[in-house]
Amino acid sequence: MTTGRLETFSDGVLAIIITIMVLEMKVPHGAEFGALQPLIPVLLSYVLSFIYLGIYWNNHHHMMHVVHRVSGGVLWANLLLLFWLSLIPFVTGWMGENHFAPAPMALYGVVLLMAAISYTILLGAILRVEGRDSLIARAVGMDRKGKLSMLLYVVGIVASFRSSWLSGAMYVTVALIWLIPDRRIERVLGVHPVPKQGHAT
Repeated sequence: MTTGRLETFSDGVLAIIITIMVLEMKVPHGAEFGALQPLIPVLLSYVLSFIYLGIYWNNHHHMMHVVHRVSGGVLWANLLLLFWLSLIPFVTGWMGENHFAPAPMALYGVVLLMAAISYTILLGAILRVEGRDSLIARAVGMDRKGKLSMLLYVVGIVASFRSSWLSGAMYVTVALIWLIPDRRIERVLGVHPVPKQGHAT
């Protein structure tokens, strides 16, 4: 499989995941703005999850720009990432419908943590194919943002059983950290432009 096909497949799955989240939101029966009030937790959950999916799509897109070969390990690692991302609509709905109760908040954090770990696994699989001296290796470096994000997810999961507000603050903080597109790959490409080849292995 070429990198183009991998990216197209991943884009399609992410689009379906977002569509499922939208379809999970129920239209209120009332015709007044007050009828939307019970849906506020659901809407807030949707916005946060939409931002997260947008972040993963953005970072995945940038990463594929410097990947030239796709191995079997990369394919499986990418599927693992998509598996955890596909659970976001479920945990989003559960969290919103139950007004940020401890158990849904904790499970939401677990899914986000596993998605982050899966992304790290995907990155590792790509580095094994591309090499430690590749452009993507130079761009990612020590990946301090990724490690900090996973730490904050763990804090959010533990905090969910004591304070939903603190737990939510951890998840929002991670989203804010990544909300600005990661420019590391763009900076490396600006210095070392490489034509896209995308052959399969």
